[in-house]
Amino acid sequence: MESDHSRPTAAFYDVDGTLIRTNVVHAYAYYAVNTPEITRRLTKTAGLLASLPFYWMADKFDRRLFNETFYKNYAGYSEDRLVLLGEEVFDKVIRPNIFEGAFSLVERSKRQGHKQILVTGALDVVTKPLADYLGCDDFVANRLQMKDGVATGLLEKPMIAGPTKALWVRRYAKEHGYDLDGSFAYADSGSDVPLLSVVGHPCAVNPDFKMRTTARAYDWPVLELA
Repeated sequence: MESDHSRPTAAFYDVDGTLIRTNVVHAYAYYAVNTPEITRRLTKTAGLLASLPFYWMADKFDRRLFNETFYKNYAGYSEDRLVLLGEEVFDKVIRPNIFEGAFSLVERSKRQGHKQILVTGALDVVTKPLADYLGCDDFVANRLQMKDGVATGLLEKPMIAGPTKALWVRRYAKEHGYDLDGSFAYADSGSDVPLLSVVGHPCAVNPDFKMRTTARAYDWPVLELA
């Protein structure tokens, strides 16, 4: 691939498992245990624990199914509370679990002149504080559908998951004039192979088996930030 040096470039990052140790289940667990009404708190916490095996399987084999099922847990939360607890989730769950190597990775990329963009299936209310903390230029994340200020448990379209990340990056690059051949992407999961495939400089970070196998086959660099 030949890069067009007259156009801006970007570094696109998956988040869970790539830049941080935690994932969307940890974030929701914080919401569940901090639900004010004790009966609802116990119900949501118990429901989460009972569903963990299913979520694990769905996350491995069908990221879209995982998202459609998992985010139903948020039904009934007010928008204000989601935003308020989102800041707490970042401070108490996400920030302490940012991989130490993530900071140097992002800072080096900034010095090289690339725009920093997070592309994640997590919720926007917990992604924004992370993007601000890392000094990223932009981010895309899943957004909960709201009705009268209360979450329905459905996600707004487009759902950010697997191949959808790659489609979003292509559209984003076209809209903002980014040169994808000169851009970078970082991800850990095999479900994000399409994301890495749309840029000229893909990199597997803390890769799972499928991502590591693909990286080896295509001679992509591999980073271990864990």
